[in-house]
Formats: sequence, C-alpha cells, structure tokens
Amino acid sequence: MGSNGCACRGLGPLGLYALLHLYEAGADYGASLARLAGVPLEDAVAALEELERRGLAERLHGSAVKNTVAKLKLSSEVRKHHTYYTLTREGRRAARSLRRGCLAACIDEALGEGAWRLLRLLREAGYEHALTLSRLLGKPLGETTGLLEALVGAGLATASRPKTLKRGKRRAKPKRETRCHHRYYSLSRLGEMLLRLGGRGE
Repeated sequence: MGSNGCACRGLGPLGLYALLHLYEAGADYGASLARLAGVPLEDAVAALEELERRGLAERLHGSAVKNTVAKLKLSSEVRKHHTYYTLTREGRRAARSLRRGCLAACIDEALGEGAWRLLRLLREAGYEHALTLSRLLGKPLGETTGLLEALVGAGLATASRPKTLKRGKRRAKPKRETRCHHRYYSLSRLGEMLLRLGGRGE
C-alpha cells in the first residue's frame, strides 16, 4: 500500500514507532515509550498526543490496568500512575498497514526516496561513511549525504567523527581497525526500534 492510502501519512518517525509499539504492547505511557526509543519524555508524550488527535489512539480510563491490556506488564494488574494510551480500531488498522509495507513508503515520503533502504543498509553496516553507503545505495554521493542528514535530523541515525573504528563496529570493512578520515553514520536507538518493529511484516 502506498503512502497516499495510508492513515499514517504525515506522521513523523517517532509517531510511526509509537503506533507500532502500541500495537505490540497493547497499551503504554509516555515515559516507557521515551525509554524504549531513547528520546526525551516530552517528545514521546507529544507523539502519543498526536496519535490521539488523529483518532489512532485513545487514553485508557480507570485507576488500574491489567496485563491482558498492557502486555509488557508482569503483574496481572497494576495501579495507574501515568496516562496510558491504546490504539483505536483505526489505529490497529493503520499499524497493520505499516507492517505490510506502508512504513517504507511513509519514511521515503517524509525523508526522501531511498531513506528506508538506507536505514536498512545502516543496520547491516553498523558504522559507515557516506561514500561507501552511496555505492551500496546506488545513488550519487550528494544525494546520499542529504538522505543521511535527513535521517539524523529525524532522530533515526547519528553522525560522529571517531579517530578509529574497531572491526566489530564497521562490518563492511573486515580490517581489525580503521583510521577514520570521514564523518561516520550509525542507527540511533529510535532507528533500531523502528526497523525492529516495522520490519516484522517484510
């Protein structure tokens, strides 16, 4: 399904992750989402409120929540000290469409054609610089660098200029150690989590 027919059109990467997370978890709250995605609490709460505004999520009422609803809870029932959100029927439908391929289209629409594939390449490579990634992606260096910076801006990747990289970090180069002369990119925690949940339907 293309992004034009997707109820998630216009959601940012954190909103897309929040939707997929609620689909898996059943119900959760802002601080938990922030911890899992590695983002500030206010960003996580804003993402949940945006899902609510769009009719994709709703607040759970009552003083307690059962682990049949909030599947990540170990106790059979816990008292609510946070505002819990769960998906509406429309939200569950949207999450299923993301897992069937709509997520790639949403990310490409938001960040540029090839952004989803580049995210997956970063997961395989570990740490890599733009020149190698542009070859793997089959795009010009300038276009690839633009996509990488868009991923960084969206919180899906990080950029650094380390002095050296060990073999375990940079999987594309089998050297024991690489001296670094470039800006290197890797997945952020949010990028890892989005790929983990979004890639399950692929």
